[in-house]
Amino acid sequence: MNKAILNIEVQEFINSHINSDVSSLLLKGLPFEGIDAKLIIEQIEAKKRSEKKLPTWFKTENIYYPNKLNTEQTSSEITAQYKADLVSGKNLIDLTGGFGVDAFYFSKQVENVIHCEIKSGLSKIVAHNFDQLQVSNVECINENGIETLKKLDQQFDWIYIDPSRRDDSKNKVFLITDCTPNVKTYQGLFLKYAENVMIKTSPLLDISATLLEISNVKEIHVVAVNNEVKELLWILERNYSGSVLIKTVNIQKENQQTFDFYYDEESTAKVEYTRPSNYLYEPNSAILKAGAFKSVSYDLGVKKLHKHSHLYTSKTLIDFPGRRFNIENVVPFNKKAFSKLKIQKANITTRNFPLSVSNIRKKFKVKDGGTIFLFFTTNLEDEKIILICSKI
Repeated sequence: MNKAILNIEVQEFINSHINSDVSSLLLKGLPFEGIDAKLIIEQIEAKKRSEKKLPTWFKTENIYYPNKLNTEQTSSEITAQYKADLVSGKNLIDLTGGFGVDAFYFSKQVENVIHCEIKSGLSKIVAHNFDQLQVSNVECINENGIETLKKLDQQFDWIYIDPSRRDDSKNKVFLITDCTPNVKTYQGLFLKYAENVMIKTSPLLDISATLLEISNVKEIHVVAVNNEVKELLWILERNYSGSVLIKTVNIQKENQQTFDFYYDEESTAKVEYTRPSNYLYEPNSAILKAGAFKSVSYDLGVKKLHKHSHLYTSKTLIDFPGRRFNIENVVPFNKKAFSKLKIQKANITTRNFPLSVSNIRKKFKVKDGGTIFLFFTTNLEDEKIILICSKI
């Protein structure tokens, strides 16, 4: 951590060049001696990336940013706030603190937070930034989180861990047994020292396979932001052995779409199939990731078009956690039927269909955009069909 970065003139330079072309800045040369120009450029780029992802940090003076990898891997403020709403109590330890965004939000819900970070430079950066953010109830410890947990030898209300998804060669991994630390190995230690444990994992992780690796799972939260799944949160509770509740959330600008179901009830949930009716429903990405294909049909009283299509329909309009459409027309999938519609521009989605969107556009010469929504899918009689819809 080079404290010269925090000099007033350097900070003013960073702030005034947030939208500048950094390559041009390097060619011109930077007017500061004793500071590596690349370090200043790194600060400019990191602050720019934080404008939407970390607005609190972006708006706070004298924030020091770490390298690109640390800023990319950190939670957004939106997902950190969601995690913080799940915890409470007197003390929480974050075993893999990183840039400290999660710890910052945990500090608003828990009396005392310990932030463990094995990298000395990053730990100093986080401690400095917490001072700038006026956070006084977080203790930054520059040590391996697992070793700190053992050394402290005390009880916590919560343990939080976000295992590193990079191997020794800096390649991306996502299986829990490939991440560092390996939570499968240490889950017994976590539950020894905390009543509750929260583990953040990659959205790519297979839920069914991972449930075979981790015990005491009480809840799994599938968290999406603007219909993109960002993370899976595994809530473990000491001595818990009941059904796993899966909670899906799609955080949008205006609202949150939520849907909850029990993992072991999904396989036995009864589903009805039908031809397309008046309204079409497409589940959001969190529900699709959670695999709630039967539960969403049974619980919300909507019927499926096909076992593998994951599109739903109803005669009357309902509130649904996903996109909703009026079905204007249904035609068979062939060039003659489609040409009669005279559609030259539309939004295209495929579900359980052999052709890709790009191939369909090429075949039917349809441009992207407009107010028409076309769903190419398969009905309950295994016929390929096209649904012509308008968005609600």
